[in-house]
Amino acid sequence: LHKPEWYLTQVLMWIGNHAKFLDDRIQPILDKAGSSVNAGLEFSRALVMLILEKLAADIPCLLYDDALFCHLVDEVLLFERELYSVHGYLSSFPSCMHILSEESCFQRWLTVEKKFALQKMDSMLSSEAAWVSQYKDITDVDEMKVPDCAETFMTLLLVITDRYKNLPTASRKLQFLGLQKELVDDFRIRLTQVMKEETRASLGFRYCAILNAVNYIATVLADWADNV
Repeated sequence: LHKPEWYLTQVLMWIGNHAKFLDDRIQPILDKAGSSVNAGLEFSRALVMLILEKLAADIPCLLYDDALFCHLVDEVLLFERELYSVHGYLSSFPSCMHILSEESCFQRWLTVEKKFALQKMDSMLSSEAAWVSQYKDITDVDEMKVPDCAETFMTLLLVITDRYKNLPTASRKLQFLGLQKELVDDFRIRLTQVMKEETRASLGFRYCAILNAVNYIATVLADWADNV
């Protein structure tokens, strides 16, 4: 259970190792018979169906172990990325995202995603470098004077989007969007709490850093507004 990468990698190797044989030997036979079947894609589809069976059997056994469950989700997302980008798998075919979209599994995924995102926010705001810009010494890069915590937070949101963007239904994507909105609001509250501690020094370093953070986040969210 703790090594899903073993069978996921094995399947990717099988697909890659058989590609030339299927294209050179099997596809011409299908073409000659007037079939529209793509030998390589059908081979991939059959192997993915085995993975779906394996996932359906494994997930109930690790659903409440955060570490194992997160590791499985991470490995499945890496597998899906390579399957589509390297091997040309079709989005209309069955995929692991259908298994991750099933109710019990999906709700667990949302829960652990939120848990680890909040932990990340705790660590980024308690860091000594939280209010310092990574690029403070490079003036042409650092026009917005973005503190490290704001940049890390927006990267966190971007990573979450990247993880859920291939979910098969809009309703599931919207639930993840809801999580991101919660995180933005949580970050806003945290900034407000820090700002209240700094009101006596409203021209101080940290107070200005908070204003820069808010400006940066608002600007990036506006840029993302065109991304459906």
